[in-house]
Amino acid sequence: MYSKGRKPGQPKPGMGGLKRALGYLRHYPRIMAIAYSALALATLAQLAVPSLVRSIIDAVTNGVIATQVLSAPAQAQPLMEQKLGLTHQQVLDNNNNAVLHLLIAAGAIMVFAVIRGVFSFLQSYNAERLSQSVAFDLRNDLFAKIQRLSFSYHDHNQTGQLMIRATDDVEKVRVFLGQGLLMALSALVLLLGTLIILFTTNFQLTLVVLPVLPASMILFVVFGAVSRPLFSVVQKRLSALNTLLQENLAGVKVVKAFAREPEEDLKFEQAAGELMQQQIKVARVFTFLFPMIFLIANLGQGLVLFMGGSQIVEKTLTIGQWQQFSLYLAFIFFPMAQLGMIISQMAQAVASAARIFEIVDAKSDVVDQPGATTLPSIMGHVEFRNVTFSYPGSTQPVLSDVSFEAKPGQSIALLGATGSGKTTIINLLPRFYDPTKGQVLIDGHDLREVTLDSLRKQIGIVLQETNLFTGTIRDNIAFGRTDATQEEVIAAAKAASAHDFIMEFPQGYDTPVGEQGSTLSGGQKQRIAIARALLLNPHLLVLDDSTSSVDLVTEYKIQQALNLLMKNRTSFVIAQRISTVLNADLILVLERGAVVARGTHEELMEESEIYAQIYQSQLVEDVQLTNQLAEQHPTNQLTEV
Repeated sequence: MYSKGRKPGQPKPGMGGLKRALGYLRHYPRIMAIAYSALALATLAQLAVPSLVRSIIDAVTNGVIATQVLSAPAQAQPLMEQKLGLTHQQVLDNNNNAVLHLLIAAGAIMVFAVIRGVFSFLQSYNAERLSQSVAFDLRNDLFAKIQRLSFSYHDHNQTGQLMIRATDDVEKVRVFLGQGLLMALSALVLLLGTLIILFTTNFQLTLVVLPVLPASMILFVVFGAVSRPLFSVVQKRLSALNTLLQENLAGVKVVKAFAREPEEDLKFEQAAGELMQQQIKVARVFTFLFPMIFLIANLGQGLVLFMGGSQIVEKTLTIGQWQQFSLYLAFIFFPMAQLGMIISQMAQAVASAARIFEIVDAKSDVVDQPGATTLPSIMGHVEFRNVTFSYPGSTQPVLSDVSFEAKPGQSIALLGATGSGKTTIINLLPRFYDPTKGQVLIDGHDLREVTLDSLRKQIGIVLQETNLFTGTIRDNIAFGRTDATQEEVIAAAKAASAHDFIMEFPQGYDTPVGEQGSTLSGGQKQRIAIARALLLNPHLLVLDDSTSSVDLVTEYKIQQALNLLMKNRTSFVIAQRISTVLNADLILVLERGAVVARGTHEELMEESEIYAQIYQSQLVEDVQLTNQLAEQHPTNQLTEV
């Protein structure tokens, strides 16, 4: 069975999804190695700067002191040197080499700045390449899984929610991998490197800073735990908003036709308001987090200022050493400030990764079983053996103990009221669903024992709801056979009575169809869909009310062409008008999921009261119209088309 979303009482999404997303980084070891190596080198270059600043300050202060000593009377100089703890030669060296030390330190700072700039560029560029590559993989995996999930999954999940997971949720994960993760690693390297340097240069002063770190980490852990479920709700409400938007854009004509714009505005406003309220709740949490971070940092800085000032007064700390320590102190507090942003991105990524892998891990009802074999080229012998079917989550059967047999080349007509089970029967043929009980066989092969691809590639299907894809008319006809020649495409279009109207367009077969075929009429779209199925030259043809969107004249033309094309093919036809199935080899009359009558037209007229009622209600008028059309459009004209 398919996997649904998290139910009440189930555990909240943890770090598992994000860990799996991190595993995608291993697909790009070279880019990852460059990005993380550049990060380490850029951070090391940054760590070298405070020591060089200390050298500059010490060189300047020592030079100034040496100048003052040498400017004093000769008899006072030994006493001054003694108080400073310097020899006369050291004073002379400080005076003569101050400018040289200054130039060396300044030059070194410039060199390290260039090094940091180069490696920071390599880090940022390759981190972006890495995150975009992972997003590419995630989107492809997600799309591939959505394509392969069974119909039952799509029956219970809205299109807008699936779209937001493939776009916004993937982007949240990508941003963390491209920015947050690198920031976290950079902060960690900077923090550890700084602590090592501080411990080796001024152990006592470092101990003053140390208690600030665990307090900060506890704060981040708490806020991370609080924020993750909040971001999960944000994504759900964003999905709901996106679903509403998608449905309204797809059904904008219906909205306008029923003058429902004000009501739809209110629904959208309500969904947008719920999203806004949740985002404000998240913002409230983080507006509390950042002041807390700065409070802890300022407390630590105040303690360091007091202790450092005391050491300067006691002459155990130089001005240069103090400046060095102050800069390194910034390297401790700066990562702490970054962690606020990191925790926000990580919380969003955790929530989004859980939603992504919820789909990736979803179980499909209909899959290739272990050891499934390739279905050989079929003859078209179809058999239903005691088939019962209920939709997932429902206990009411749609089909009940249905059995029939279609021999190769026969045409099978399915008749019955809406909800009688006609569409369910043809949905079982390409294994859109599997029977709850019983078997569906083609040429003696149980459909559950053959691969889906080998089955579906041998079935031509025209569904009741016509779906065309963005592209040209030719692209849509050749959708199932992209290698088809132009002559084959034209032949299929002629067979579906589509060639004439296609050639009326200035661009002919290169005419763009627009989104969902918006530039074509309902009948034109239906004929394109029929041509698409016929191009496959299938041995098994399924027509689900395939002439429902065309006028009677067009239906007659299509039906005459289909009558020729159904020869030597096993065909299953659903039609609302009985006149389209009079020549069927077998007519199945369904009622409430059961076959209540079967036979040819002549047999059913004699034996089935239900069929006779359908005949009386539909056929008399249809036959008269059909006869009139037959006189106006002789069969030989259609065969020439």
